[in-house]
Amino acid sequence: MGRRSKYEFPFNDLTGKTPVAPEHVCDKEGCNKPAEFRAPKDRTLSDYYWFCLEHVQEYNAQWDYYAGMTSDEIEEHLKQDVCWQRPTWKLGERGFDPAMFADPFDMKEQIFGSAKEENFKADKIPASDPVIAAAAKVLELDFPLQLEEVRTNYKRLAKTYHPDSHGGSKELEERFKDITEAYRLIMSVLNARKE
Repeated sequence: MGRRSKYEFPFNDLTGKTPVAPEHVCDKEGCNKPAEFRAPKDRTLSDYYWFCLEHVQEYNAQWDYYAGMTSDEIEEHLKQDVCWQRPTWKLGERGFDPAMFADPFDMKEQIFGSAKEENFKADKIPASDPVIAAAAKVLELDFPLQLEEVRTNYKRLAKTYHPDSHGGSKELEERFKDITEAYRLIMSVLNARKE
């Protein structure tokens, strides 16, 4: 004996109450079964048919979302699906809007400090280390050390004391070696602090 639907009995066996009439009846012509499943009428997905299980399976097997569309339209639709059907534009196409970076709660200042502070990125080294202090003196730098200032001073001093620019003086050659070693030391510390 086959299993019966709850709608075939005058009351529900589990609750003892008379079942409520189904909200929808199957939209398939000639079918009076309760409709529990909805299926879209077209690709706008705004209007639906209501079917019983048997007829919704039949409808779904035949339904084609892309029916009536050309291959170019299908291709464009699939391309828009990548971004959830929302408009997109190329980088920089919309221009710069300073309002995007507005800071109404002054959070930038709380997190990064005053805007007047230069280079807040961890390229400042305290003068407490005597080796770094000596290297800074060789490169004619003041604390806090800034990456750009270190590079600029090194280039200027290296050009001045390079052996090719002074005719082979041993004293100036030693000074060039000191400048190079000081630069290497300070840059290694600055790079280590950035990581």
